[in-house]
Amino acid sequence: MLTIGYIGNGKSTNRYHLPFVLQRENIKVKTIYQRNPDHEDWDRIEGVHYTSVLDELLTDKDIQLIVVCTKHDSHLEYAKFVLEHNKHCLVEKPFMETSKEAKEIFALAKEKGLIVQAYQNRRFDSDFLTVQKVIEEGKLGDLLEVEMHYDYYRSEVPESVHSSDPALSFLYGHGCHTLDQVISYFGKPEHIHYDVRQLLGQGRMNDYFDLDLYYGTLKVSVKSSYFRLKERPSFVVHGKKGCFVKETKDRQEEHLKLFYMPNNKDFGIDTIKQYGVLTYIDEEGNIHEEKVKSVNGDYGRVYDDLYESIVNGKAKTITDEQILLQMEILETGVRDLK
Repeated sequence: MLTIGYIGNGKSTNRYHLPFVLQRENIKVKTIYQRNPDHEDWDRIEGVHYTSVLDELLTDKDIQLIVVCTKHDSHLEYAKFVLEHNKHCLVEKPFMETSKEAKEIFALAKEKGLIVQAYQNRRFDSDFLTVQKVIEEGKLGDLLEVEMHYDYYRSEVPESVHSSDPALSFLYGHGCHTLDQVISYFGKPEHIHYDVRQLLGQGRMNDYFDLDLYYGTLKVSVKSSYFRLKERPSFVVHGKKGCFVKETKDRQEEHLKLFYMPNNKDFGIDTIKQYGVLTYIDEEGNIHEEKVKSVNGDYGRVYDDLYESIVNGKAKTITDEQILLQMEILETGVRDLK
């Protein structure tokens, strides 16, 4: 049994963590620390202790892992507290504000013999897992180009912001999802082209990014915008022999926002109308087009991997090197924002 606690009792904890953890019989949630007990917006969970005294969480000998689910500007402080109290630590993303802070936390964890990592749950998105499946089946041939899109039409968000803070940028907040997917599957790129914009002008919010990561002849593009009235496909993959287009995103977040939880058998699962389309040429020159059944996603697999690392001593799936590379890319991308 892995016994855990949470720092933070807001949307992150209750929407993106607890629904998955509570489905796992080998993990027990013991305590949740509420930073703002007067603003309790979520129903309490039976059997879980809620406290506004941080030391109750940090000094509890039963708790092995503490999850930091607060805004990114407090991640460094809380991660230090957790590690200094000899607890393993899982931190929401973006992991830290800088690669320097990330290195400091990884060094402290190494010194203490503890595990610390980022909550890169989007590795276990259905659309991303399905793309991997299609690539590995080989029908596309040698890969040439992968496009990953994460679009919104929320013009009111950037229009309401009249200051620029790189650590609050769109790239930091959303690029940490897609960049981790790229790094986890393709590794470290040979070079990167950055196009990170403030469409409304300097001194305004970063509301657009387009990063091209190069791996030999393969280009992987990560693109997002707040001004896309019609979203681009979630994934477009081109190879020498074919292409795969996945129009729709993973549905886990969609269902969670509707409070339709993982205890439902069809939670997060694509129906046939959401399946991607694979088009390819076979060895005889015949063209085929077929729908590809989506691989089921599961954000909770981050916790499964952590359980194996903490309880059974297995190597971390989400490595320090991957997170440091992501932080360095994010830092570089926002460097010239003003």
